Amino acid sequence: MQRRIHILTASFLAAAFALTACGQPAQKPELKSVKPVKAYTAKEFNELIGMEGFTDLLLQSHFKLYQGYVKNTNLLLDQLKSLLKAGNASSLEYSELKRRLGFEINGMVLHELYFSNLGGKKPLDIKLPLHQAIVENFGSFDQWKKDFIATGAMRGIGWVILYADPQSGRLVNFWINDHETNHPAGFKPLLVMDVWEHAYMPDYQLDRSKYIEAFFNNIDWVEVAARHDQSIATTEPPAKPAPSEMPAGEAPPAIDKQHHT
Repeated sequence: MQRRIHILTASFLAAAFALTACGQPAQKPELKSVKPVKAYTAKEFNELIGMEGFTDLLLQSHFKLYQGYVKNTNLLLDQLKSLLKAGNASSLEYSELKRRLGFEINGMVLHELYFSNLGGKKPLDIKLPLHQAIVENFGSFDQWKKDFIATGAMRGIGWVILYADPQSGRLVNFWINDHETNHPAGFKPLLVMDVWEHAYMPDYQLDRSKYIEAFFNNIDWVEVAARHDQSIATTEPPAKPAPSEMPAGEAPPAIDKQHHT
């Protein structure tokens, strides 16, 4: 008899909850606003002027080259859009412009990351998660640095990038050909070094090692560590809703009858 009373009570509570929920308007999921599509604009990095190891002439020339990538990216996107609208997506012109887009847009983005991780003077704080991750992956900070410098000394033109894999926590130094080849999909760039000739030859001629030394003397480790922290944050699972946030119309958890006999 007591078991039957508990079962009836549970059924009554579930029905009452459903009736109350039905009397409330359905909660619509909050829609995130979509950013309007805008043309790319060149960022300013004039605060780097006067940086030790980089002449003003080199930096100003480098800024101008970067601005060219921004201009060409916008131009290519407009041209591709026009060709597609005109029904010329199968043309040779469309194909060549599409292939070129990766070169221009990566040239723009990588320069922004490169300039943004320069201008610092303090070494990497050993207490930060980035330092701990480097030691975990390479055995020590010095071992990582040797690997990064060795990658930068390779023959060729391109970039050296310390990448983080948000899924595994692995850090890897990558060589990037030109601007667009060898980027690992899904990885996050942390530290970016330009090793095209224009990045160092005006000041160091063929002595790339001297340029790399100057680069390390000016790394903004606060910026690099922030990029690492952001890469970690992207892997955190979404928080589960609290019982008070239960969607309208959803029945309460079933009562365990075994404890009501």
